[in-house]
Amino acid sequence: MLVLVPAPALASNGDWATASDVAAIGLSAVAVGLPAVRGDGSGALQAGASIGAAGLVATGLKEAFPELRPDGSDRRSFPSGHTAVSFAAAATLYEREGPRVGIPAFAVAGFVGVARVEADKHHWYDSLAGAAIGTASGLLITRKPHVMEAAWVPWGDPHGGGVSMAMAF
Repeated sequence: MLVLVPAPALASNGDWATASDVAAIGLSAVAVGLPAVRGDGSGALQAGASIGAAGLVATGLKEAFPELRPDGSDRRSFPSGHTAVSFAAAATLYEREGPRVGIPAFAVAGFVGVARVEADKHHWYDSLAGAAIGTASGLLITRKPHVMEAAWVPWGDPHGGGVSMAMAF
């Protein structure tokens, strides 16, 4: 026996909007805060610059291309600033921390893009453009941390022996 009962949607547009706000702010805070807590001032500065650049580019494009949002609230749909900032944070985390932190960060950024569409704040191409802007910003501004490695290599031959040091920097 099948019984159909009318029920409200599991998530309203406002819930999606709130979730995207929380995820975008949280991801940005981690991208700047994680290196800051570790004493990596350069990493925190690069994260802030990547996020700021993505936000500025997105804002400039919103002014240049005043597209109506799907919910009709205003003409600031293209591109998604939330998505741009989130992908900038994720790309920065990927560059500085590696895939172990970067891949989950990109998953959260992807969620932000989907949530903005589900909240009726953006079209799918707005989020896609935001993702491209943010990823480019993060990858262009962020540099991998400087790691100096040294190795001691013993050597020997019939006339003697010793130790050589090799460094990569």
